[in-house]
Amino acid sequence: MINQKKIAMLMLSALFCGLLGSSFLVKAEQIDRIIAVVEDDVILEGELEREVATIRARITESKAQLPPESILRRQVLEKMIVDKLQRQLAEKAGVNVSEEMLNSSAADIAQRNNMSLEQFRTELESSGISYKNFLDNMRNEIVINQLRSKEIGGRIKVSDSEVEHYMETQEKAGEEATQYHLGHILIAVKEGAAASEIQKAQAKANGLVKKLRAGQDFSQTAISESDDGNALKGGDLGWRGINDIPSQLVDDVRQMRLNEVSDPIRSSGGFHIIKMLGLKSDVDNHVVSTTKVRHILIKTNELIDDAEAKKRILALKARITDGDDFAALARAHSDDKGSALKGGELGWVEPGSLVKPFEDAMAKLTINQISEPVQSQFGWHLIQVLDRKNKDNASEHKKNLVRESIRKRKIEEETELWLRRLRDEAYVEIHE
Repeated sequence: MINQKKIAMLMLSALFCGLLGSSFLVKAEQIDRIIAVVEDDVILEGELEREVATIRARITESKAQLPPESILRRQVLEKMIVDKLQRQLAEKAGVNVSEEMLNSSAADIAQRNNMSLEQFRTELESSGISYKNFLDNMRNEIVINQLRSKEIGGRIKVSDSEVEHYMETQEKAGEEATQYHLGHILIAVKEGAAASEIQKAQAKANGLVKKLRAGQDFSQTAISESDDGNALKGGDLGWRGINDIPSQLVDDVRQMRLNEVSDPIRSSGGFHIIKMLGLKSDVDNHVVSTTKVRHILIKTNELIDDAEAKKRILALKARITDGDDFAALARAHSDDKGSALKGGELGWVEPGSLVKPFEDAMAKLTINQISEPVQSQFGWHLIQVLDRKNKDNASEHKKNLVRESIRKRKIEEETELWLRRLRDEAYVEIHE
């Protein structure tokens, strides 16, 4: 049953479509025409035009052939509808992005491009991209990612037995070093679709395969015809190991040759078409530098503030410089009671196992050198590196990669079904 707010939205939609009189239409068109009603919200023509322009520029920059304007608008509008449904769900779930998080993310992007935030902003605007629109798009992406993590990520588990089974299977098949660059087109089928709808989708998929094998451009076909979230990227899934590929596609991918286009592959979401864009093998080698380290920690609390904690650490460093034993001082003064009993020793540590300020300071020390006071969320540290060595961590590294890849694959499969269900169950009225 449609609530009062939705009725109001439908009336507004009807007004903009001319159903309540032409005298209102002139004024409405002067404001902005409604292109789609999505649950209790709308998408305006101006919003669609801006997004189409952004996607058009992205496709042109990638040197891919642009599809007809009507098809591009349809695909972009569909993407906007799905994004809006996710944002509505995020709002109901209390997912939001603070200004601090948004600005921090923008600064990170600027830094990765070797620019200050102000330089990055100037570069965007000189390219015709509004900084406000950039921030709005980034906020939407962060919100959607947080929503998916909440709705899907928490449910996905990967057991040790799955990792072991996969590694055994992978090694038998000799595929552990193979990477696949895949193009993907999805002809979607709704859950519970009638047999006639399934046959229609299959016929469309068969027709596309025939055209692609005859030389039709895959990227343009994906942009024009695919119902997958990567459609506007030309269906490019990037480079993936076999364990990164959705399970329903794996058997076909294993048998494909370079530039081959698969037959339609049936799944619960519809019919998939895969093109093998590239193949390569990577050498499985992973050596990490491990560090033997010890420290003294002075925590801050109600009685000891930052200034006092730093002062105490400096006093301990002065005593060590004058000849006092580091281990003895750690046992007597360190607030990290677990390591204090061992003279402050943390043992051999690998990258990523300690908090970043500690690791950053540790990485700059030579063997036996003692750091200046280092602050972390735990308090103030005095750090000494005792030794370093390289360790072949290939086996453990490979397990971690396999675990993360299986998890990623499961999330992709679940996300595809979740988005299709979200779209199918939503109230959407399109006025294009």
